[in-house]
Amino acid sequence: MTESLPAGLLATAVVPASSANLGPGFDSLGLALSLYDEIQAETTDSGLVIEVTGEGAGQVPLDESHLVVRAIRRGLAAGGVSASGLNIKCRNVIPHSRGLGSSAAAVVGGLAVANGLIAQSGSQPLTLDQLVQLSSEFEGHPDNASAAVLGGAVVSYTEPGPVYAAVPLALHPDIHLFPAIPQVRSSTAETRAVLPEVIAHTDATFNVSRAALLVVALTQRPDLLMAATEDVMHQPQRAAAMPASAEYLAMLRRSGVAAVLSGAGPAVIAFSTEPELPAEVLEFGAANGFVVEKMAVGQGVRWTVGAGV
Repeated sequence: MTESLPAGLLATAVVPASSANLGPGFDSLGLALSLYDEIQAETTDSGLVIEVTGEGAGQVPLDESHLVVRAIRRGLAAGGVSASGLNIKCRNVIPHSRGLGSSAAAVVGGLAVANGLIAQSGSQPLTLDQLVQLSSEFEGHPDNASAAVLGGAVVSYTEPGPVYAAVPLALHPDIHLFPAIPQVRSSTAETRAVLPEVIAHTDATFNVSRAALLVVALTQRPDLLMAATEDVMHQPQRAAAMPASAEYLAMLRRSGVAAVLSGAGPAVIAFSTEPELPAEVLEFGAANGFVVEKMAVGQGVRWTVGAGV
C-alpha cells in the first residue's frame, strides 16, 4: 500500500546541464556542465502550486503536465509513497531548447527532490542506478539523463527491456569546455526527424571508430580530440536546420578547435587544451549571436532535506 506523506516535508535538488552525443557518440556519450537548475518541493495537504523563475518562466505549464511534477510523482511512486499536495519552486538557469539537457535536468531534478521526500518517510531512497533508469525512461535515451545523474562524462547504453545504464569517465584535466549558446531555439523532435532511418556501413564504421577514439581522447589523449570528434551520422544532416550553428562549428574546426553540436543543437560545444579560445573564434561567435562561456565539468545531481543544498 502506498504511504501518503504528511504535509510540511521539504526537499531541494540541484541538477546540472548536460551535453550529449559529443560528435560521434550518438545517444550514448554525455557530459555534465557547471550550469545548474534548483528545484524545491514541499508537501501540502492538497493542491498543486508551481512557481518558475528564470528560464521558461511564463512559458511552461503550471499544472500536472509540468515535467518536474511528472518526475516527482514518478519518483514518489517508485519509492512507495505519494503526496496529496505539492508546492514546487523551480529556479531555472539552463537554457531551454538549446541542446543543453534542460528537459533531462527537469526530470532528474524532480526525481531527486522525490528522493529527498522519500528519505523523510523512512523508506529507502532511490539508488543512482534507479535514477538513471527512471530518468532515461522519460527521455527515451540515457545520454543526457545519465550525465545529469552521475555528473562528469559518461558512456551510457541500453539493454533489452529497455534497461538503461551508464558508466562514468574521468575527464582529462587538460580539457577545457566552451559551450556556445545561441538565442535561437530548436526542437529535438524536429531535428531528430531529419535523420535517416538507415545509414551506410562505411558511415557506421566511421562513427564507431570515432566514438571509441573519443573515449580515449576524453580520458587519456586530448591531443586526439580533433579527429575523435568527427561525425558523419547526425551533424551534417542537421546543418540545414541550424545554419548559424553549422557555420560556427565549421569555423571552430577550421581554427583548430575540436567542436561539436551540443546534443541536437543549436548550441555548440568546443573542447580545447588551451585555457582560452582564439580571439577570432570568440569574435565570430559574438557577431553571429552566440554567447560563449567557459564552464567546468558539472557535478551530478544533489538533493537534501530542507531548503538548500
